Amino acid sequence: MLFYAALILATGVERLVELRVSTRNASWAFARGGVEFGRNHFPFMVSLHTGMLLASLLEVFLLHRVFLPWLGWPMLVVALACQGLRWWCIGTLGPRWNTRVIIVPGLPLVDRGPYRFLRHPNYVAVVAEGVALPLVYTAWITALVFSVVNLVLLVRFRIPTEERALAFGLSQGVREG
Repeated sequence: MLFYAALILATGVERLVELRVSTRNASWAFARGGVEFGRNHFPFMVSLHTGMLLASLLEVFLLHRVFLPWLGWPMLVVALACQGLRWWCIGTLGPRWNTRVIIVPGLPLVDRGPYRFLRHPNYVAVVAEGVALPLVYTAWITALVFSVVNLVLLVRFRIPTEERALAFGLSQGVREG
């Protein structure tokens, strides 16, 4: 259980690092005329992701979940691979990456790195991690609830908001960035 608590804590620290990178990148984008979309759903996303980490721990400790090696080890590999994919996205987008939806009008779409293969690779990482991280220690209720709520949030709000924002950015004319 201590290993799992350390994993969740490390994931929380990683999220704080992401927020720091995101804040720096938001400043970069706003200094270049960036426009933010979807402000209303962002607090729900932050709450959901924070809640997933806390719920994972609470479920394991309060419901006395056990580590099942046949499930836990593969889920740990998936969770770590998700971190790799997430940081590949961050590295590929550079200062354009953000936890918020901020578009600098006129910049071309990124079509390298994981974006060569997927339109929204970061969301693939988020969805897979939302299943895998709780299941490392059989927190199946958290995995199920987070996955359903996260999927609704992504499909109904976040991805459509991002698509509208990208269309807006491209409609402003591509320029050197």
